[in-house]
Amino acid sequence: MHAGGSFSAPKVSEKYRLSKKGLQDTYAAAATCFGCGPANEKGLQLKSFLSGNEVVAEWRAQPHHQAYMGALNGGIIGCLLDCHCNWRACTHLMERDALGAPPCTVTAGYEVTFLRPAPSDETIHLRAEVVNSKGKRVVVAGELMVNDKVCATCEGTFVAVEPGHPAYHRW
Repeated sequence: MHAGGSFSAPKVSEKYRLSKKGLQDTYAAAATCFGCGPANEKGLQLKSFLSGNEVVAEWRAQPHHQAYMGALNGGIIGCLLDCHCNWRACTHLMERDALGAPPCTVTAGYEVTFLRPAPSDETIHLRAEVVNSKGKRVVVAGELMVNDKVCATCEGTFVAVEPGHPAYHRW
C-alpha cells in the first residue's frame, strides 16, 4: 500500500471496464450483499477486478450516499472497503489453494481509518492486497482514494467458512 511520496490511484483496465463483469458477477451473480451483490438493485453494486496481486475497483456515489453535501458517508466507505477487501481474501484463497471458485469468506473484523473527507462527486478508487494468510484466515489491507489522495484505509481479517455456518454462501 501507499507509504508516502507520490501516489497514483490504480485504474481499472479498459478490458475490464468494457466487459463490466467483475468478480462479483463472475462468482456470485445471485448475491444480495448491500455492498457488492449484483442481485441487490438498491445496493452499491461494487465491481472488483483482479490486477496482479491486488483487487481494484472504481465506483461512483449517488447523492443519497453523502454524509453531508459533497462528502461520502463514512458507513458507505466502510462498506465499500469491507466488501472489496473480502473479495481479495477469497480470491487469494482460491489462488493459493488452486480452487475452481473462491471459498465463502466472512469478515472476522476490520478497522477503517479516515484520513480526509472523500468527495462524493468524483470517482472512488479502491485497492486491496493481502498482508498475510494462514490456514483459513486472511488479513487484507485496503485503501479508498479520490483524485490520487488516500481518503481512508482499512485492515481486515477474513475467514473461510464451511457449510453449516450461518453466513455460508448467503450474501
